[in-house]
This record gives sequence, C-alpha cells and structure tokens, in this order.
Amino acid sequence: MTFRAQILTLYPEMFPGPLGTSLAGRALEEGTWSCSPIQIRDFASDKHLTVDDTPAGGGAGMVLRADILSAAVAHAAGLHPNVPILAMTPRGKPITQARIRELATGPGVSVLCGRFEGFDERLFDAHPEIEQVSMGDIILSGGEIGALMLLDACIRLLPGVMGASSSGDEESFEQGLLEYPHYTRPNDWEGRMIPEVLRSGDHAKIAAWRKQQAEEITRLRRPDLWGRYKDARVQPASDVRQKNKD
Repeated sequence: MTFRAQILTLYPEMFPGPLGTSLAGRALEEGTWSCSPIQIRDFASDKHLTVDDTPAGGGAGMVLRADILSAAVAHAAGLHPNVPILAMTPRGKPITQARIRELATGPGVSVLCGRFEGFDERLFDAHPEIEQVSMGDIILSGGEIGALMLLDACIRLLPGVMGASSSGDEESFEQGLLEYPHYTRPNDWEGRMIPEVLRSGDHAKIAAWRKQQAEEITRLRRPDLWGRYKDARVQPASDVRQKNKD
C-alpha cells in the first residue's frame, strides 16, 4: 500500500524537495509513498487569487482566510477521505515519535501549511477533525519546512525504506530516551579513544553501557523526557498492586 502525502501549501514547488533524494527519494521512485502538493490559491475566487486578509481587531501581518482554506481542506478530504489532516502551527500540540509511528502505519497524511500570521481560527471550528501540531518551540517562515520534517519522520518508518526493520529501534525517542553515543574507526583519534567497553566484544556489557549512557544523557539534557521515562518504569508495578487489590 502506498503512503499518500498531500500537502496544502502556497509553495507546491517546495515538494518533494529534499524528500526526493536519499532513502525517501528512492522510496518515492519505487511507489512506497506518493507526494501530491495542492496549491491553496487554486481555491481563491478573485482575479488576484487572494488567500489572506488583515487581522480582525488590527495588528501586524496577514491571516489566511477560513473560507479558502476550508475549500482546500474539503478538496483534499474528498481525494483521500480516510487520511488524517494535520495543520502545521506553533500553537499545535508538539508532535511525538509515538504519533509519527501511528501516522506511518496508516494510509497517509494531509498536511496544511500555515503562512503569515497563521490561520483564521474559524477554520478549526468548522473542521474539528484537523489536528494542530507543532514541530517544536520555534517559529518558521511557514509550515512547509515543518511538513518536510513530519513527512521525513513518517517515510523512514515505512516498510523497506530503512532496510533492516530493527535499524531504528534504539534511536532517540523510540524507547523514551535520547540515543546513546556512537563511535567508529579509528580507535584512537587525536588521543581520544573509543570507550573500552565497546571494544570488548561483550555484548551484555555493551548493552548495559549503552542503556546507562542513554539514561544519563536524557537526565541531563531532557529532564522532561527523563521524568516521563521514570514514571513509565514505575507504572507497571503500581498497576500490579492495583490489580491485586481488585
């Protein structure tokens, strides 16, 4: 089954962009996924193809119009009615690797890219099915770069794209932790040695070292992730106690 990616954008020429190269590009050529940009201006009705207007109540910038976006969203939904629709916005819920995995196992995704000051809020009132997502606490010029990130995260998980099915199992966020450090030859580089345990050939010690490193790095760099990881580790025990009480 082909993973169908529809991108609603004012700049369809940005797609597939970098997703047309490397593993994603090869998967695109092989039909593992498809890329279908949709020009939002095609749903404007005036001769200038206007898609935005000044903010109600005053203020800087321009706002994307709800009526035009709604028509574009309805068109995308009509083409692929079972595909979730995500809107890229810094006001959205931060995307997670768990959500990426859910999307990658589905039929595809439609991504609505914001521009200017953002979307007329009435779009989301009229289309509660739209999932508002953010790629992080940063501001971009538009949603297209975020859409490329989201699609890349999904595509690499599609069957056959990365090769071995286990090649991504230990990467950052997959187990609730940041990834452990990596090394390769030469063993001695400018007086810096590969850790001895990684040269020991003892797979149990290597696995233990990697887990310890992942936990320590996560604790120091991402206390938010570390807190959730610790909670997840103690949850099963509490579940068992509750079950025994029942």
